[in-house]
Amino acid sequence: MLPPATWEETGFREGALRFLTIMCVAATALFSAPAVAQQWPARSVRLVVPYPAGGNVDGAARIIANKLQENLGQPFIVENKTGAGGLIAGEAFAKSAPDGYTLFVGANGPVLFAPEIAKRDAYNWKRDFLPITSISMTPLVLEVHPSVSAKTLKEFIDLARREPGRLTMASPGAGTTNHLLSELIQSTLGVQWLTVHYRGNAPATNDLIGGQVQFAFDQISVALPFIKNGMVRALAVTGTSRASWIPDVPTFAELGYKEFDGETFTGLFAPTGTSAEIVTKLHDTLATILKDPDIVAKFNTLGAKVVVMTPAEFTSYLEREDSKWIPIVRKANIKPD
Repeated sequence: MLPPATWEETGFREGALRFLTIMCVAATALFSAPAVAQQWPARSVRLVVPYPAGGNVDGAARIIANKLQENLGQPFIVENKTGAGGLIAGEAFAKSAPDGYTLFVGANGPVLFAPEIAKRDAYNWKRDFLPITSISMTPLVLEVHPSVSAKTLKEFIDLARREPGRLTMASPGAGTTNHLLSELIQSTLGVQWLTVHYRGNAPATNDLIGGQVQFAFDQISVALPFIKNGMVRALAVTGTSRASWIPDVPTFAELGYKEFDGETFTGLFAPTGTSAEIVTKLHDTLATILKDPDIVAKFNTLGAKVVVMTPAEFTSYLEREDSKWIPIVRKANIKPD
């Protein structure tokens, strides 16, 4: 048995060894993080899109994928993972390794609404998604079939008040921004109409043009060709300023309805736990890309405005959207299709 003094010496040596080990681990972590960011990306990166090919979100993902590949030297591959209003893609993404090789190009529905509508804690953006930057914003437009007598927003609201439940609205799906804007307007103004849900914009637009339904709230990118050729009539647009594509159409805000400002965003996310260095590298690279006039023009052809936010700004924006729209989802008792 060792004498007491030797025990003290042994304890001191063990304590010192533990301290040195902890310091070495800390130093390794401190100096390896920048090294990881410098090496990233060392292989191809997936951009998960919760919608099929075509449309705003997929289009945005493909525009930035090509430029990210040019700037960062590795393939950025768009992977369309559809179903359940974005829930399938969002859940798969939330379970991804936070190593910068799986990213999410999302929009309002899949990011904010899908888990609430499905009543499943599959993921929560505040817990599982790390916002990197917004990419674009697409205003919505209130469009009516030519058979509708209303020529202005005021006339449309008056018509809805005179004939509650008579007007029919085409929705591209329960829980979409289009649908939630409709619910917000009905709730705020005390009007009522019949909502007809479709599986996507295409069938909803077809029935609107054909006169089977009377109006819709739709993304400008979808509605613009039909507005231009007179197949539908635009009464008002969302957003803080008039849309450059249809400058003669007033905003809801200038007509006195500032709260009706729903827009469809696209944004880039990493899984929670991704290193700050990779997030910064992605943000800075994408911010540079989105200043390119050719890229701005490509988004313009989609009916979208390029909007770049810092991670902090984008997080604050999402928090405001969450607090505004989730109560609408709950009040309307929206359920999955």
